[in-house]
Amino acid sequence: MQDNARHQEQIIEWYDKYSMVLFKYILKMIQDTQQAEDLTQDTFIKAYTYVKKGNEITYPKTFLYRIAHNLTIDHIRKNKPIQMIKDFFTTREDPGASVEAMVEIRESSKELYEALSVLKVNYRQVIILRKVEEFSVRETAEILNWSETKVKTTLSRGLQALANEIHKGGATNEI
Repeated sequence: MQDNARHQEQIIEWYDKYSMVLFKYILKMIQDTQQAEDLTQDTFIKAYTYVKKGNEITYPKTFLYRIAHNLTIDHIRKNKPIQMIKDFFTTREDPGASVEAMVEIRESSKELYEALSVLKVNYRQVIILRKVEEFSVRETAEILNWSETKVKTTLSRGLQALANEIHKGGATNEI
């Protein structure tokens, strides 16, 4: 019984610490708030089940992202590809920016979103994890169940594909 309470406390602690970032990650991938909330909850249920079996977790953030990633990919596969990454970077505006600067940011964010949305899922995933969520190569490899070499290669190709899409659209922004 004490182990059960300890596991519950551990999951509650992880939930308090990581639920919002996991929710945002899932939301960026599927663009459905309700479904992202459900998948976030499912992530913690799976984590609790795993920990309850006596498994120790060394890196909880990476472990939880891995579960969230797998659940999200399963959801995407089951529900066919849907519109991805809607208004992806629009929340990254500087609140102190002038109106003109905010309009420029929004316009370039829209171009970036449009370019990102047409990329292959693998490119989109690795760009989000490495460049937005700022995971290390090792952490990204663990989350995606890839080798570190594949992460580096896919990121490089993904960024090149993103740059090509941006230039195709007439944008001159740097990545």
